Amino acid sequence: MKKMTKMTTGFSLIAGLIIGFCLTACTSTQQPKKPVVKTSYGLISGSVEDGVYSFKGVPYAQAERFMPPRAPEAWEGVREHTQFGPIAMQVNSWTPEDAMDEHKLFTVNVWTQGVNDGKKRPVMFWLHGGGFSVGASDDPMSDGKILAEKGDIVLVSVNHRLNILGFLDLSAFGEQYANSANVGMLDVVAALQWVQQNIQRFGGDPENVTVFGESGGGGKVGTLMSMPAAKGLFHKAIIQSGTLINVMNKEKSTAVGKALVEVAGLTPENIQQLHTMPYKQLVEVGNKALEKTVGLRKPGTTTVFGFVPVPDGVNLLQQPFTPTFAGISKDIPLLIGTTLNELVQTAYGEKNLTEAEAKQRLQKIYGDKTDAYIQRFAEAYPDYSPQDLLSIDPLFRPNTIVTADARAAETTAPVYSYLLTWKSPVEAGSKGSFHGLDVPLAFNNIELGKHWTSTTDDARTVAEMMSSAWINFAKTGNPNHKALPQWRPYSRANGETMIFDAEPKIRSNHDRNLMELIQSSR
Repeated sequence: MKKMTKMTTGFSLIAGLIIGFCLTACTSTQQPKKPVVKTSYGLISGSVEDGVYSFKGVPYAQAERFMPPRAPEAWEGVREHTQFGPIAMQVNSWTPEDAMDEHKLFTVNVWTQGVNDGKKRPVMFWLHGGGFSVGASDDPMSDGKILAEKGDIVLVSVNHRLNILGFLDLSAFGEQYANSANVGMLDVVAALQWVQQNIQRFGGDPENVTVFGESGGGGKVGTLMSMPAAKGLFHKAIIQSGTLINVMNKEKSTAVGKALVEVAGLTPENIQQLHTMPYKQLVEVGNKALEKTVGLRKPGTTTVFGFVPVPDGVNLLQQPFTPTFAGISKDIPLLIGTTLNELVQTAYGEKNLTEAEAKQRLQKIYGDKTDAYIQRFAEAYPDYSPQDLLSIDPLFRPNTIVTADARAAETTAPVYSYLLTWKSPVEAGSKGSFHGLDVPLAFNNIELGKHWTSTTDDARTVAEMMSSAWINFAKTGNPNHKALPQWRPYSRANGETMIFDAEPKIRSNHDRNLMELIQSSR
């Protein structure tokens, strides 16, 4: 690391004194208006709003294509970090191409109530959703300001490599590619290492880090729990709607890599051309390779495959949720759950639907098990509607129960289970308690997420309950607080699950029989 021996040319003596003061003398009672923090690679300045300091787009690594991350270049002077950095390369319909940068995506964002103040606040490390293919840390619904303000925690979010740039297995073509199948997750490990080295200067406690994420982000949390390099870098985990099973193995990923080289018309001798191939061309070649091998995954598929993490015995010991995690994470407290409807195209917009009509549709799925399905549904949800019968999540909840059972049986670390059943009134409630609704609620971002949550009293109540539970879990490993009924750790025997709704309640194994029937019918 380069050390600053004098102020960069052009800095005034006054500016130098201010920076020196902020680095050494700021306390919780006198914080800088424009915060400056010394990181491992150089000085950065951020911004402040309502007493919360934010630093956005802060470099934690750099990397060449298909290679593991390494330390970023150090810099001199003070770099301003008040805007989100570029996001990972991806193909989606909502992000302009100039927002992506293959070489500058390696950044974290930090929100905190104190810098250089000597305090040790719990750290919450957010992993965005989007499978392992798309997504970014700049989603307004996961903005960390309110959570940092409410809980006096330090919130960190991260961008990392995704899709073919994060998980293409070229290991068959030489030792230099030994890690290529998992570099996207090795980026996350590098970001957690950055937290260990730097977060104390942002008022955080490197010995109290909670990793949490939703959907693909939840899958990333589970993956970290089976990565030796991540051991000791985090201490608690929250998995939100993330329990789809990744079925990629080394044999499959190696076959994909070989097929890609063949489709590209390359050989081991000129494989370096992949390093400079335009991204969209690489994606096209990659999709053809998938079609020839494992196939292209469609949204809603019960398993995960393609360009995703691969167990190699070194970087990743096993896939998560099969049914649990590697033994290296047995001491990690876990909070895990789903939403009622997740990715289902719900029937809540059909106001005049009768139970007979719902039953007729159900018979196409459950056949002679339809009556048993309805009976078990009534046992799980006595106040159900015909619309509910057609709208229950068949993907995440069954796997979550299996994972919670296995996890609770193997460890003395607590497991807490939850289910979000509150239905958003947005679009007249036609989407119900849908996939991702828990993100703005857990972040208490009702205003920023009102197009999903609304700003009703019930929405605010549920957001307050969920965000307080997440904060308390990050602080102590126990999510209980006074607005909730007593919430005990989960076991297969008690099946204890917190139902988050306008009126929260505890249910015990309420839907186990229903989910077992659903799972056996898929």
